[in-house]
Amino acid sequence: MTTDVGIRDDSIRLGQFLKLANLVDNGAEAKTVIAEGRVTVNGEVDLRRGRQLVVGDEVGLAGVSVRVAAYDPEAGDGLPW
Repeated sequence: MTTDVGIRDDSIRLGQFLKLANLVDNGAEAKTVIAEGRVTVNGEVDLRRGRQLVVGDEVGLAGVSVRVAAYDPEAGDGLPW
């Protein structure tokens, strides 16, 4: 199952998205899991923490799949932005 996580801008960096999607707790953990080759973007391992993700990209880590989606203020996701 893939979960959608909305972003407000046109793109977001991979490390930031991992934190936003609650796949990691902090930037240091994001850096580590990316460097270890444990993160996939659209099905392929990506080692670039600064990789720009756009709406529709799918990120995977430890069997969890999260898709970048456009932010919907009507969704009531509880996020402060």
